[in-house]
Amino acid sequence: MAHVPMLFDIDGTLIDSRLVVEEAWRDVAARFGADANAILRTCHGRRDEDVVADFFPPDVHAAVVGRIAAVEQDRAADVVAMPGARRLLTGLPHGTWAAVTSGSRRLMTARLEGAGLPVPEVLIAAEDVRFGKPHPEGYLAAAGLLGADIGRCVVVEDSPTGVAAGRAAGAFVVGLGPDPSGLTGADVVVGSLAEVVHAVRERR
Repeated sequence: MAHVPMLFDIDGTLIDSRLVVEEAWRDVAARFGADANAILRTCHGRRDEDVVADFFPPDVHAAVVGRIAAVEQDRAADVVAMPGARRLLTGLPHGTWAAVTSGSRRLMTARLEGAGLPVPEVLIAAEDVRFGKPHPEGYLAAAGLLGADIGRCVVVEDSPTGVAAGRAAGAFVVGLGPDPSGLTGADVVVGSLAEVVHAVRERR
């Protein structure tokens, strides 16, 4: 593990923010007349602005993005670390891991701190890329900042969108979740963060 660059998603991978995210999208859907359930089926792992573009008319895009950012920021500390996240991250050597998220830097920093997790030196957020997941830009940028070959990197993701981004980048992708059928693009799927170390060792 010491020499394997690790690239982590944040929401759903390192922290559990499901209730906060659902509340935020239901709020904006009710305010701006969209189908909340349809949004929630597709929003995971994607940037807010990309989701908004799919479900709201252009004349309210800025207002919707601003509202959801405000709701999520207000509840930024109302999240918890995923089981095993703190132990996994604190066991990684400095400079060997990064986070790549579809959220803003401000929000993700607040969520990590609220969950009691370390904020990585390399954090690629929504505003740092031109194209969000499933585009590989974020993971390629993170590998570059770590000075690592993307082919040596391990991406840990919990969404099909994120898995696709890691695969497109050329990394080894560990899917995280209880249902492997939803993460079919991953090289291996594990049920918990505690199993990630074993998956990486097996890969080597």
